Amino acid sequence: MSKPILSAHFESRTPSDVRLAQMKYDERPVKPEAVINVGIGNVSLPTNPAMQKRMFELNAPESPFANGIIRYSGTAGTIEAQNAFKNILESEGFDTSNLHVQITDGGSSGMELLILGVCGPAGTEEKPLMMIDPAYTNYISFAERLGRKTVTIKRHMDEDGKFNLPDMAEVEEMIKANNPGALLVIPYDNPTGQYYTYDILKDLANLCVKYNMWMVSDEAYRELYYDDNEKLVSIWGLTDADVPGIEGRRISIETASKVWNACGLRIGAVITDNADFNNRSIAEYTANLCANVIGQYIFGALANESKEDILGWCKNQRDYYKDQIIKVYNGLKEQEPKLIVSSPDASIYSVIDVRNVVKPGFDSIEFVLYCAGEGSAVIDGVETTLLVAPMKGFYDVKNDDENPGKTQFRISFVESPENMAKIPELFVKLLKQYEEQR
Repeated sequence: MSKPILSAHFESRTPSDVRLAQMKYDERPVKPEAVINVGIGNVSLPTNPAMQKRMFELNAPESPFANGIIRYSGTAGTIEAQNAFKNILESEGFDTSNLHVQITDGGSSGMELLILGVCGPAGTEEKPLMMIDPAYTNYISFAERLGRKTVTIKRHMDEDGKFNLPDMAEVEEMIKANNPGALLVIPYDNPTGQYYTYDILKDLANLCVKYNMWMVSDEAYRELYYDDNEKLVSIWGLTDADVPGIEGRRISIETASKVWNACGLRIGAVITDNADFNNRSIAEYTANLCANVIGQYIFGALANESKEDILGWCKNQRDYYKDQIIKVYNGLKEQEPKLIVSSPDASIYSVIDVRNVVKPGFDSIEFVLYCAGEGSAVIDGVETTLLVAPMKGFYDVKNDDENPGKTQFRISFVESPENMAKIPELFVKLLKQYEEQR
């Protein structure tokens, strides 16, 4: 009897690089005593106290769920959840008077809406999404799912751990060659940890205006930057006074996941200063009915927090991650000075490049599968393995031999400080172990 046939799209799918290690580890028949999972940005810190209070009081008389009734919200989300995102921006000094907020099921749903809203028709090469390589894998995956084309501006990781953009003349030539519908930037970058200055954002914004493109900023990590000489940057700090014509073409992707430590809440937002984009995006999302209403209620607590509380929370988050990232950076360089480790400037990620350490033919995915499936090392007397994300899937490169990610890994600063402190020794031990048997 013949079997039903999967679509060509499903047949082509493989797990996202950020989930690959965990899936392989789950299949491992005999597991080590301990595993440290920094392959995905699954934050393990407690969420904001105001949000916790609502979690614990879902059945309180004032809760909309007190009688056990859970109804849809409007497709754009509750006013309170929308105001929570606005309150955060206002507390950080940005004008929200002309901004439209649409609540989504996590930032991921916002990414899909964005691609549908700015790119050309499915199955064509019209109006691609222009990204900056390496780019967060979900944008690449969603574009493939939706049949939309992507093009990338290439960055290179130098020996000092800095990711460098090409000059703006080269970027402009790429725009002219590809006619993109939008440019995506991640100012506190995932996966590289690069921090984008306002000057860089202004240069890119000028190109968006010149070539009539949308400018999109993924601001999941907006408050997480670690150079005391820099300041908080955002697409919402770019106005017509800085870049004439930028207003009306700005879009940001927001989330409760990272700064607010609520990954599993699955609450995000698409914010724009373009009313037509907002209206059409909501119309598209009506098929989803609405975002998670319990999540909206919990996140909505931030609509009522003071500016001082918002900024204080963000500073505490920034101080925590800065300490962890610098310790791991220094530890990796001490364990193996030839490792290239990305500069600890922003977000909650570091990239490790082993190109100066490994033998020819090294493949980051094979190393990740080795660590998840069979590798382990003794750290502090405990047999332990490490789950990291291979960087190959973060590059939009068709030729595997030309993919810089074949010697690179992303680590997420989501484990306890005690576990993060073990990573330098554990990573280097596993790498040496793998190379000896390869």
